Amino acid sequence: MENFLEKYSDTDNCPVRNVVARFGNKWSLLILLILSDIEVVRFSDFIKVMPDISSKVLSKELKVLEADGLIDRKAYAVIPPKVEYTLTKRGKSLIPLIVPIVEWAKDNMKPIRNSRNDYKPG
Repeated sequence: MENFLEKYSDTDNCPVRNVVARFGNKWSLLILLILSDIEVVRFSDFIKVMPDISSKVLSKELKVLEADGLIDRKAYAVIPPKVEYTLTKRGKSLIPLIVPIVEWAKDNMKPIRNSRNDYKPG
């Protein structure tokens, strides 16, 4: 049991805290999935596809994904500014792992919503 607890309590080396948490939120997953479908996406296109995200939050999420080497950012020296985002090889390798989670979510969305509606906290 002690070994088991160490596996999750080593905050510096926990892959969930240090890697999965960086792309495992709703915005980052959506960004990655959009890039897997569209391949090259401009900042303004993300805003159109995800109208419920602020520019500030989108910018932060894109920077995190870029820092982790999951996406590439290419800026063009034009007016108005043009910036495009694409998946890196590492980012592309993540997509086949995300798709089954999304499929599971689609298959279970209705029963989960029903469970939430029926839930009565103790």
